[in-house]
Amino acid sequence: MSTSQNSNEEEVDLGSLFVIIGKGFSKFFNFIGNIFRGIFHGIISILIFLKNNIIKIVIAAILGGVLGVFLEVKKTDTFESELLLEPNFKSTRQLYDNISYYNNLVKQKDTAGLVETFKLDKSTAASLKKFVIEPIVSENDIINSYNGFVSSVDTTTVKSYAFVEFKASFTEYDYRFHKVTATSTQNDVFDKLGDIIISSVVSNKYFNRIKELSNKNLNRTDSLYRQNLTQIDSLRKIYMEVMLEEAKKQTSGTSIDLGGEKRTTKELELFATSRQINTDLKNIVSQKSTQYEIINVLSNFQPIGTEVKGITKNYGFLLSILGASFMILFLLIRQLNTYLNNYAK
Repeated sequence: MSTSQNSNEEEVDLGSLFVIIGKGFSKFFNFIGNIFRGIFHGIISILIFLKNNIIKIVIAAILGGVLGVFLEVKKTDTFESELLLEPNFKSTRQLYDNISYYNNLVKQKDTAGLVETFKLDKSTAASLKKFVIEPIVSENDIINSYNGFVSSVDTTTVKSYAFVEFKASFTEYDYRFHKVTATSTQNDVFDKLGDIIISSVVSNKYFNRIKELSNKNLNRTDSLYRQNLTQIDSLRKIYMEVMLEEAKKQTSGTSIDLGGEKRTTKELELFATSRQINTDLKNIVSQKSTQYEIINVLSNFQPIGTEVKGITKNYGFLLSILGASFMILFLLIRQLNTYLNNYAK
């Protein structure tokens, strides 16, 4: 009797479990269905709104486009040119500050300040419209900087400072290459700007002192490596001469040279050391080629600038989008106001 009662209780428990699971699936699928219904309702609402107001939106876009075309015809042509730089010795921030200063002079229409800074005549200085500086973003710069950081600190520090954290702390000043863009209403002013921008950083006494010390250290290290390489070559020649002399002394093919293995090992060690020194010399030469100046100029301003064009810079296109956007915003605000008035009632 008790056995049948336990069996019935188990069947009831299983039935309740299946009911609970069924309700759970039902709620889940209803939730998914509500999401899709909400998305569908939103899309239909947007289409209805556009259908009811398309004429107003198009008229606003046309009016904005007409005004934009008028302004586009009246505006003065502008030209731009780019300067590609590689700052060294942490001089990037100073470069950014200087470019910001030049741009502020332009914004404030301080023609006298521009004349004094760039040694230009008044009309040419007044033609300058904008200075912009931005990094050439490259993932390799972050990886190389992290590798340099890892090789310069102990293992404990590396474990507590993961690559993700290092990447998050990487700023625009830490990238290797940077682009300066100058904009002007004259297309032949740019070759007069590059030297001034570079010299404003290069003339800094602090950076010059670091440059001199760094160059002295690189030259001293280069000289030391070359001396070591010469000494190793001399030792290898001596070992070769000794081995040849001992080979001449051998009188039979059955003689056993117990010291031959040690000499071969020393020869291999000298060869490995020579290769390592050559590798270090290549690294020194590479550093001297890239870090011998405070700022490396990869590409200077072109003497003749490029005219600024493009659909995204056209007043007709921009004001058309702006006119349509303002009309949509106005209609939405009006609908919201009507809804609030009806809700209050």
